Amino acid sequence: MMVRFVFELEAVLEQRRREEETHQRAVAELERERIALEDEIAERRERIRGEHEALRTELGRVREGDTVFGGVNVSDLRLQAHASLTEIARAEASVRTLAGLCERLDTARLGLLQAMTRRRALEVLRERRYEAWKLEGVRRENAEADDLTVLRAGRDAEERAAWAGGRGSAEGSDAA
Repeated sequence: MMVRFVFELEAVLEQRRREEETHQRAVAELERERIALEDEIAERRERIRGEHEALRTELGRVREGDTVFGGVNVSDLRLQAHASLTEIARAEASVRTLAGLCERLDTARLGLLQAMTRRRALEVLRERRYEAWKLEGVRRENAEADDLTVLRAGRDAEERAAWAGGRGSAEGSDAA
């Protein structure tokens, strides 16, 4: 019958694996949020550039040196400037949110690293105990083989002695 290796801390190892998976999911969720926020910031930058281009185009209509805003609608300029400032404020708020998210992501990554370390420590312990168990099995098998060899050698010696004793008595009876 083959004896199976049983790691007495298997339940703890499984719990550590689940803990690591939980940390992995948390990091992945924060990464998704970070990517979405970075995309949002990039879109806002493009809108700000667009607003600035529209403002430049509107202001470009004013002839150089002309102080009169004859062809320029000042209220449109004001609206474009306000839209641009609003986008800038939203982009800055998104950047602040991103900074906080990056801090949470760093904390989550550290938690994941710690969970991975705890799980790996138990896996190393399991591997060491498994190797020790295998060596003990080999040692036990060798000891059993040695015992069988000793028993067989003893039995063979007894048989030789019995045979020699039987043969010796048969030769003795022939001589008589």
